[in-house]
Formats: sequence, C-alpha cells, structure tokens
Amino acid sequence: MDSRKVVLLVGALFVAAITAFMARTLMAGSAAPTAAAVAMPAPVVVDGPEVLVATRALPVGTILDATALKFQPWPKELVENAYYKKADTDMTKLLGTVVRLPITAGQPVTQGALVKPGDRGFLAAALGAGMRAVTVPVSAQTSVAGFVFPGDHIDLILTQSVEGGGDGPPLKTSETVIRNLRVLATDQSTSNEKDDKGNTVVKTFSTVTVEATPKIAEQIELAQTLGNLSLSLRSIADNAGQLEEAIASGQISVGDGKNEKAVLAQATSMPQSGAGSFMTGADISRFQRRTVPGKPMTGMGAAPVPSMAAPAYQGGAPAAGSPAAPSGPVVRIARGNTVTEAPVGGK
Repeated sequence: MDSRKVVLLVGALFVAAITAFMARTLMAGSAAPTAAAVAMPAPVVVDGPEVLVATRALPVGTILDATALKFQPWPKELVENAYYKKADTDMTKLLGTVVRLPITAGQPVTQGALVKPGDRGFLAAALGAGMRAVTVPVSAQTSVAGFVFPGDHIDLILTQSVEGGGDGPPLKTSETVIRNLRVLATDQSTSNEKDDKGNTVVKTFSTVTVEATPKIAEQIELAQTLGNLSLSLRSIADNAGQLEEAIASGQISVGDGKNEKAVLAQATSMPQSGAGSFMTGADISRFQRRTVPGKPMTGMGAAPVPSMAAPAYQGGAPAAGSPAAPSGPVVRIARGNTVTEAPVGGK
C-alpha cells in the first residue's frame, strides 16, 4: 500500500478518536437539570360571613332553583346589608323566585334583584322581553301526570276530530302545534314544593301558564277552540339538537360571533310554531281514515250519488228513493262536482 495513503488513514483515525473523547467529556461534565420544588401558596382564608352568590349567569326572568345559588365566604368589609347572609336566610324560600336584575356568575345576590311569588310584578318580571304569558287548561292525563314544573320546557299537542261532508266517520288527528314553551307556573304556583326529606312533591294541576310570543299566544288561544291540548315534556338535550339543525338550515344566524353565546342561549329558549309532526287515525288503526270525508257528488236534479258503503242497487233492484238503473252501457259525464249518466247511443 502506498505510504501516503497509510499516513492519511492513521491521521483520520486519530482525529476521530480525539473528537469522540471530547464529546464524551462534554456530555459527562454537564450536570443534569434538577427540578426545583415550588412552594404552593397557602390558601386564602376569607374573613367574613357566608353570603348567597350565583353559581352561573342569571339573566332577567330566570326562575331560581337549587342549582343556581350557593353560600360562599365574603370579606366582611365588602358585605352589604342587601346581601343574603347564611345565618339569616332560608334557601327553600328563595326557590321559585324570579331574577329581576341580571346577575353574573359568582356575584352576590341582592334582595332587590329577586321578585318573590305574590309580589307585585312577579309574573311580568318572569317574562322575557317581548314575550306574553298564556294559561292553558289541562287535566291529569294531559299534563304528564303532574311531572311538569316551573322552568321546564314543553310542547303542545292538539288532538281533534275533523268533520267532513261525507257519510264516513270524522278524521282523527293529533299534531304538535307549538314547541319549546317555557313553563312559568302550574295553577298559581311558581315554585317546586319540597317535602320533609327535600324531595320534590308531584301534584296534579288544572292550568299551566307558559311563555310565548304574541303570535304564538294567539295560536294557543285558537288551538283551545279546535280540540284538546296536551303537554309533552321536553328533554334538555332536545334544544341542543334542534339548535344545530336551525343553524345548519340558516334559520338562526350567529352574526360576527361576538355575541354568539347570547344569541345561542336566546335561540334555545324561544318557542317555535309551524311545521310540526302530526298523526292521523289511519297511522294507528287500519279501520280509521287518513283524509277528511269528502262531499258526495250529485247529478243534475237527481238524488245524491250513493257511496260505496251504502250501494243504491242491492240484489239487482234499485234501493228505495233511488233513480231507476239505466239499461245497457252508460257514459258518466262530470262537470265540476256534478256527475250525470247518459246511455250510449242516447241523447
């Protein structure tokens, strides 16, 4: 082998060995970082009485329940006389009251911000801007057996019999006419009564007062004259699903997104009317009708054309009061609702 190549090879190996040695020295000499223990700050002890605060944002018209309020220590130098103090407040007496002034989450609740049942302007405070209160008569069968309480959302189902001009039975129908109505009161009670163990007392009632827009209020009043109204209790999850459908279809627009949370909260609480689900008697029983009985067609100056249920010709002989059966082939001529028969070859 050429001596020059040997020298170059030995030099390269020497440089590589020195480089590896220096790298190992640097890695071994650098100390591993140690995690410094951070002292946790001591919990702040609030020196003051416990006052009533809101657990979430409470807009105007909110009907209070047990999950909306809690007692929390408050600095004594910041406690006002209008605050509800735990030592002087019975929480059960505040359930069912209505928020008259908006309260942010964590803010103390003042006595002037709530309206109690029986106070002047209570129901008006429970209504949202531009809304109306409508009372609907119900029974134990049509009110979910009393399991509807103030603050719940319901649908209104109209059941009616539609008469027609025919000889058949009337059309039986049932349809959801109004959706997502907020219950304000049952009978004259706006709160959920509790027993000695703290459980909600279920009672039947004869009327329910709901919150509606002026147009829907008119529809509810008219629906009461058409048939029987029943309540259908809505699930909390239904509002979220219908809200997504409304946004996707363009019925609700969140705008530039700045007030998206407020817009969505208002949309989920708004009652809705219009195209709802419906059912006819034929959807339940094969012996019921699917359409309204129509008017029988009559001939010119002749008796009404008999229906299929009551044939005019029985056993080959005309029924009493029926025109004589034409002999031979005939042609039926319809002019609007008038049908006449003319024998073939005749005038």
